Amino acid sequence: MRYRTLGGTGIEVSTHCLGTMMLGSVGNPDHDEGVRLVHRALDAGINFVDTADMYSAGESEQIVGKALRGRRDDVVLATKVHFPMGPGPNRGGNSRRWILRAVEDSLRRLQTDWIDLYQVHRPDHRTDVEETLAVLDDLVRQGKVRAFGCSTFPAAELVEAHWTAERRALPRFRTEQPPYSLLARGVEATLLPVARRYGMGVLTWAPLASGFLTGRYRRGGAVDLASGRAALTPHRFDPALPENVRKLDAVERLVELADGLGRTLPELAVAFPLAHPAVTSVILGPRTVEQLDGLLRGAELTLDDDVLDRIDAIVPPGTDLYQPDGAWRSPALAPAALRRPRADRAAADPGDGPADAGA
Repeated sequence: MRYRTLGGTGIEVSTHCLGTMMLGSVGNPDHDEGVRLVHRALDAGINFVDTADMYSAGESEQIVGKALRGRRDDVVLATKVHFPMGPGPNRGGNSRRWILRAVEDSLRRLQTDWIDLYQVHRPDHRTDVEETLAVLDDLVRQGKVRAFGCSTFPAAELVEAHWTAERRALPRFRTEQPPYSLLARGVEATLLPVARRYGMGVLTWAPLASGFLTGRYRRGGAVDLASGRAALTPHRFDPALPENVRKLDAVERLVELADGLGRTLPELAVAFPLAHPAVTSVILGPRTVEQLDGLLRGAELTLDDDVLDRIDAIVPPGTDLYQPDGAWRSPALAPAALRRPRADRAAADPGDGPADAGA
């Protein structure tokens, strides 16, 4: 296992990180097996474990907490805050009120006194980013958090956050966690260059394209939309949809490329993100120990320029063959009133109507 420095924090992390979204009721509800999976990853040299409070409504954090008993000091532990954790309007988001409550809940479930990397899971346009940075700074000063970052922020949101931190003399986000895979390369266009410019550590998620690069989904094959990852997001796997036909065509060519290297498609997939100079660590999200062992074989693979050129010919750089983040949508797109001129204003002021909408 190789190790890299996490942004400018001085913390050394393994180039592949154990993601635990599939531990708990959403994936594998067997706590004992989840503990064995975490231990297998640590024994293989992984020192970086990523979870979130919302994974299986806190159950993933509970399993990770059990697994790290007696091994906590040797692990860089990351978790996240943002998504709702119960009914009511103030049990989620990026406000000071919620983060102060959520971090205590995560510390209790994880059975630890500190979190190495506390990440804001998505942007929250109801809350000033200054408010979020300020409370995260307080948590660092209190010793409950060692460093903080963000997850799946658009490039513009990163720039805004860094600008706010500089202007208000606040610590800045040290890491970003974007989706990045052979089939979802959109972050190469702006997000990864921006993160690199600011010296951020980058942890990429969904290297298997939410299961599409496992090798189980092939052109002409049957797809069970009622189980596994397909049940969570059936629209991503339905072979009748045109966008999935494009993915299946790319998968066939990527399988041929992997076969020529004497590798499996998942091994090629987990090796690919590390070829980008902005990427620090690739998050692996296995459900079982057997899946983890298969993915770890890809952690040993380094792709040369010839292979990367052949990948570029299959999926061009900066191209998304599917929308990788289905859990968040820019508030600028909904409701429609935010992107269309109001009829009453257009009637009162013709110069504010559709003819001038492009200004």
